[in-house]
Amino acid sequence: MLKRDPATSGSDRTELVVLVLPGGTDRSYRPFSPRQPSALRMYPFTWSIRARFRNRVRVHQVRYRFYGWNGAQNCPVHDARKALDDLTREHPGVPVVLVGHSMGGRVGAHLAADSRVVGLLALAPWWQHADWRHIRDGVRVVAVHGTDDTRTFARRTERGVHELDERGVDATFVPVPDGKHAMLDHIGLWQNAALDFVGTVLRAHHP
Repeated sequence: MLKRDPATSGSDRTELVVLVLPGGTDRSYRPFSPRQPSALRMYPFTWSIRARFRNRVRVHQVRYRFYGWNGAQNCPVHDARKALDDLTREHPGVPVVLVGHSMGGRVGAHLAADSRVVGLLALAPWWQHADWRHIRDGVRVVAVHGTDDTRTFARRTERGVHELDERGVDATFVPVPDGKHAMLDHIGLWQNAALDFVGTVLRAHHP
């Protein structure tokens, strides 16, 4: 069960749900730890979004069961979908935004097939096998990718965004010059991308 955000206790004024999706690896059944680097990397995003939009947005960072994607098992997708189900049950009818880094960006692409999801911010996404094609029409997509990322590839992300745009999806690619995979460079740019994205979606649904 999800722990209830104190900011939403009592009268629920939540206008947007934000699901933060950490990265992982290709194959591993090692239990996912909230203290591993991929989880630690996303806490500043979770905390800053919560602080900026505290009374309007419900933010939850997903903890997967396993660290790996593990082929056709798509392990983290099932855990993220359960979190999505739990949050939307707690906040019925409230739209959902996904913020995913690396493998989390891949998880986000799969979850963005769901009609409850209205936005996906993909940070250096690990998009394999054209994962972006799971994203349904009507989802706002912004993909931010460092040009010096050697673990996932900015050109592939740009190609995916271009394909989405041609399909009519509201999709934008944002290159980070000299940016690397861990997002430890240009910290303000990465963090502001998340705050701006959530703010834009929030204004679109609650002008």
